[in-house]
Amino acid sequence: MKNSYLVIAGLGALAITSLLTYFNEIGFLAISTPALTVLRWLSIAVLVAFAFRRKSLTTWILLSMVLGAEVGHDFPEFSQNLKVISKIFLKLIKTIIAPLIFGTLVVGIAGHSNLKQVGRMAWKSLLYFEVVTTIALFIGLAAINFTGAGKGLSVAGLAQEELPAAEPQTWDQIILHSFPENIAKSIAEGQVLQIVIFSVLFGIGLALVKETQKRQPLLNFAESLSETMFKFTNVVMYFAPFAIGAAMAVTVGHMGIGVLQPLFKLLFTLYGALLVFLGLLLVIALVVRMPIIQFIKVMAEPVSIAFATTSSEAALPKAMEAMVSMRVPKRIVAFVMPMGYSFNLDGTTLYLSLATIFVANVAGIDLSIGQQLLIVFTLMLTSKGVAGVPRASLIILLGTAVQFGLPIEPIFLILAIDELMDMARTSVNVIGNCLATYVIAWWEDDFEEPEPAVIALNDAVE
Repeated sequence: MKNSYLVIAGLGALAITSLLTYFNEIGFLAISTPALTVLRWLSIAVLVAFAFRRKSLTTWILLSMVLGAEVGHDFPEFSQNLKVISKIFLKLIKTIIAPLIFGTLVVGIAGHSNLKQVGRMAWKSLLYFEVVTTIALFIGLAAINFTGAGKGLSVAGLAQEELPAAEPQTWDQIILHSFPENIAKSIAEGQVLQIVIFSVLFGIGLALVKETQKRQPLLNFAESLSETMFKFTNVVMYFAPFAIGAAMAVTVGHMGIGVLQPLFKLLFTLYGALLVFLGLLLVIALVVRMPIIQFIKVMAEPVSIAFATTSSEAALPKAMEAMVSMRVPKRIVAFVMPMGYSFNLDGTTLYLSLATIFVANVAGIDLSIGQQLLIVFTLMLTSKGVAGVPRASLIILLGTAVQFGLPIEPIFLILAIDELMDMARTSVNVIGNCLATYVIAWWEDDFEEPEPAVIALNDAVE
């Protein structure tokens, strides 16, 4: 109970002082800045006391986000030096992905020799991904038309960053890019879908090896590899609070508060649309009878990692571990979730439809319903080429703008708050992919049996 009082008091005080700070900085209030700074740090001290009592990695990750935001606000120049800490964490996480996917998929396929299930999972996953991402596109389209964000805004005087080259992908390029030509190159470049395809084919090949003496050593190696990488993930996660705090400090220190004023409408439109979409995901979760409370608990760490780092890849190992803890078989998790990183980025696809119409609104271009639908159907294809890395969606957005004759200058407005938008859409990407693994497991009627201790506990409760 004392812990609850601590966190309520700390969060409440921090929220009030942060709001007062914002009003003070935009000139709405005139309060002593040092006094507000002291109050914010005292509030954070209360939360630190709560974290020491709780001794939970999730608690420390959430606290590090708050602490990082405060450091970025109070020491913007110093905070930019912390970027190296978050980059170290991302590098370590990326080393986990390829061996973890390879090990779990090979064991799942060759260990059970159920090749028909692999084919079923493939078409079910792609069907689910296409339906859900299409709905996300239309939610984004409806949201931007409802709020009209972008109308009346101007790009004049906005600091212009260098934009990535706009190269819209055709359907054949996307398909060709899905297949590896050199697995070492795929691993080095972090091409998750290529790693999945190689691992699936390798697992099928190993399953077809008839002689047990030749198949078993590779199978044992893959099983040991996957288990080791899960433990490796746990070790790396002890570094997560430092990395996530540093990432938040860099983001807040780089952006500041003033940039938000003219773009609040766009930001609220995106966050509102994502909340509506999360409502849809909740309905899906209820349909497949997912234990919602348990899902929320296990998703706290991967979502907070995704939010702070704006990288779906950074959250992948912990997200896979979370879904395994919900009795989804490792072979389904390892197959569906990495596929989702190319075909089921729900938050990103919603953002792309919303952002494209925003560009037209800023430019003063009125698009008919037919033109907007054409953009949506184009994004149904091109959005599947988005990689799970920060700001990769800008390439698709630029390509779409060029393809439909829209000016690219309004994209600089989006760039001003892209980090805040990326935090939200990346978090939704991770939630959507985790739910997808549960949906496929439900569709396959394939869940792991609960541990004997859990069964005994349930019997005792009954």
